[in-house]
Amino acid sequence: MKIFDPTAAPSPRTVRLAPRPARLEGVRLALVENTKFNSEALLRKLGDRLGRRYGMTVSLVHRKRSPSHEIEEHVLPALQRQADLVISGIGD
Repeated sequence: MKIFDPTAAPSPRTVRLAPRPARLEGVRLALVENTKFNSEALLRKLGDRLGRRYGMTVSLVHRKRSPSHEIEEHVLPALQRQADLVISGIGD
């Protein structure tokens, strides 16, 4: 269990961003939704629109445990193997 102290100053950390695809045409897309109302519907509509416009295909859809949880560690390798681009979205 991770416990966070809300009174402590945040500790800086280095974040490495994934490289952007050079082109959007034919990209394999993964969708990560956070269980909020309309989250999945919104992401699927976005995936459909990107598919029509750029020929993207939705290769993976993952549902997080809750909006406040991170993506589970065991899901990350599948995202890396099966997708060129990941979109994480919320609902409401």
